[in-house]
Formats: sequence, C-alpha cells, structure tokens
Amino acid sequence: MKLNLDLATDSKQEWLDAVMSDFNSFLQDHADCERKASSMAMSFVAKYPDRLAILPELIETGVEELEHFRDVYQLMQARGVQLRAAMEEDLYVKQLIKKCHSGRNERFMDRLLIASVLETRGAERFRLVAEALIEPDLKKFYKRLWTSEAKHGHIFVKMALEYFDKDLVYDRLQWWIDQEAEVIDGLEIRPALH
Repeated sequence: MKLNLDLATDSKQEWLDAVMSDFNSFLQDHADCERKASSMAMSFVAKYPDRLAILPELIETGVEELEHFRDVYQLMQARGVQLRAAMEEDLYVKQLIKKCHSGRNERFMDRLLIASVLETRGAERFRLVAEALIEPDLKKFYKRLWTSEAKHGHIFVKMALEYFDKDLVYDRLQWWIDQEAEVIDGLEIRPALH
C-alpha cells in the first residue's frame, strides 16, 4: 500500500524568492492556511460522522493543525506581525474543489485526496523554506512543519483506502496530482503557501 505522493511538478525558484523577500506576508498567509486546514479536518467530522474508522485521525489532524496555527501566531507576535483582518480567498484550493465530483461518496473521496495533495504540496514548500532560512530556530520550526505535513498527506490517502477500492483511489489520486500541477503552475507567484 503506497501512501506517499510524488508531486507532478516542483515549486519554482521564483516562488521561494517571493517568500524570502516578504517573509512577514508569508507568515500571515501561513497562519491563514493552518486555520483553514484545521477547519477542513473538522468539517469532515461534521459532514461524515458515520465514517467511524477515520474520526479519531481527523480529530487528531484538526488539533495538530490548530497547534500549528498557534505556533505560527506566536512566531508572528515575536516579529510584530499581525493576522490579516480577513482571510484571503485561496484560489489554489478553490480551483481544485471546483473539479470535485458531486455525488456524496465520490465527493468524499475527492475531498480526502485533495487534502492529501494539499498537505504534500505544503510539505514540499515548507522543506524549501526550511532549507532557505538562515535563522536556526526558524529553520527548525519549518523542518518540523515539513515532516508533519508530509505525514498528513499520507493520512488522507490511508483514510480514502478505508472506504474505497485501492485501484479507484490510486487512479483518482494520480488524476488529482496532475490537476494540482496544472493549478499550481498557473498561479500568480506571491509570498503565500499557494
């Protein structure tokens, strides 16, 4: 059973340059992404309370993402960076969600697989940030986040495999990986996670 993902395209150096040249804006976006990730995990709990096999991991993931938000917020406070007055729309996620199936079960699988791809992209980008940072504490912080996000990418695939046929999951996952590459390559470069 393969749980790890191989992304179809790597993040561009221009993206990393944008992040490093406006790290405070990146932190604001990062904080927003962690809040959204926690909400996403808990929305699965709210929408699919009958999926008992995965509820504990969903709750654990929601709590872990909320802890990441707390940690980013503390980092922002130390640097004198405020949260944004309102969370910006995430065009990356919005474009992916528009491609979901509409049936309840099909949409459930799609949302799990999108979550897996989102977490895997987050891990890839946090790795790049960790490698580019000079400050030891920040480097360590982003390395910890990179490993956590990679783990979450695996968890969502495992969840899909609880409820759907392996071949169906892996075929659809490959389709999502290809879709994600198109979307990420088409986005405007800015100091944001996506």
